[in-house]
This record gives sequence, structure tokens and C-alpha cells, in this order.
Amino acid sequence: MSWKLEGTYFESCNCEAACPCVFLSKPTEDECGVLIAWHIDKGKFEDVTLDGLNVAFAVRSPGHMAQVKWDAAVYLDERANEKQKDTLTKIFAGQAGGHPARLASHVGKILGLASVPIKYAAEGKRRSLTIPNIAEVSIEALEGQGGAEITISNHPLCIAPGQPAVTARSKKLSYKDHGMSWELSGKNGFFSRFQYASRTGARCRSR
Repeated sequence: MSWKLEGTYFESCNCEAACPCVFLSKPTEDECGVLIAWHIDKGKFEDVTLDGLNVAFAVRSPGHMAQVKWDAAVYLDERANEKQKDTLTKIFAGQAGGHPARLASHVGKILGLASVPIKYAAEGKRRSLTIPNIAEVSIEALEGQGGAEITISNHPLCIAPGQPAVTARSKKLSYKDHGMSWELSGKNGFFSRFQYASRTGARCRSR
């Protein structure tokens, strides 16, 4: 199987900024709840084109993210046709290899997979996602010296290998589904570009 995806991603969790999980440390709370969103600018899996589609995960880790298995709910863009949905599922479930397979290796239980309307926005220092009646998330980059972005590079637990993560703080993280309910603000966020392919994933362990 030959495939490649590229685009932007962001995440927001219940840890204080910046989340220590990316350094293989304990979360700032007893457990970690994180919503991860991807927008595919360009994507090709054999003869299937995935341009413009969105994917989101809601993840609960009952403890240290590198030491316990996660519960995950998966949301696919309702605009995807059946062939695209099957392809996205194969990639993000880890069945097609690459870095998504490393992420999937941490998941112990899939809570559900749903096709839903997903609104994803990336505007300057802000990132946001809305899934009606399920999730509403917005984050904004923190300012460093001289107003520059604060970035973390080469962190061992990551979503986007090879890409520096911009550190952000949430304006809102609201989620309710599968027995999980989060209503947070002022917590951690990260965003960056991402590139996945059938042979990526060696640069960092996972999230």
C-alpha cells in the first residue's frame, strides 16, 4: 500500500500548558482527556483522493499516556464517500502503517466510530473545531519573546513527527459523548502541520 497525507492538526487537553505528557511525564491531572483534529490538505491512498477531509479523535487516558492504554472515539467527515470513509478508517486505525499505526498501538478500546459534520478552521494563531452536539474546541498560540510563537521540537510523544509543535492555550474545550464530558478553558493546546505516509513514524513514539 502506498499512501500519503499532509495538512494541519491541533489538539487540546485537560493538562496545564504546556502538557508534560509530550516529555513522557505524568499528566497534570489524574487522567488525560484530549481532543485531536486533523485537516487533510492533500491526501492520496492508492486511487482514493482524500483532499479537504477532516478527522477527529476524543481520547481518554486513565493515567500516564505512555504507560496505559487509551479509550478513543473516532469521528470521520460526513462529506467523505464510502470508499473515502473506509480508507480513512484503515489509515487512522493503524492498519495501513506509518505514524498512525504508532498512535493506534496505544489505544486499548474504541468507544465508537461516527460519520459527522466537522468544521475545522486554522486562522493565524487560532485553531478551532466544531462537531454539532458533540464537541466545540478553540485554541490560540501563546506568545513568547517578542511576540514569537513558543515551539517544542523533537518531543518523544507526538502527533506530527518532524514538525515543531506550537504551544497554545484553549479558549474552550467542550465535549460530550460516550460517557465523557469535558467543559474546560485555559488549558493546553498544540498545533502544527503534519505529513504521514506509509513509511513514516520513526521519529517519535506516538502522540
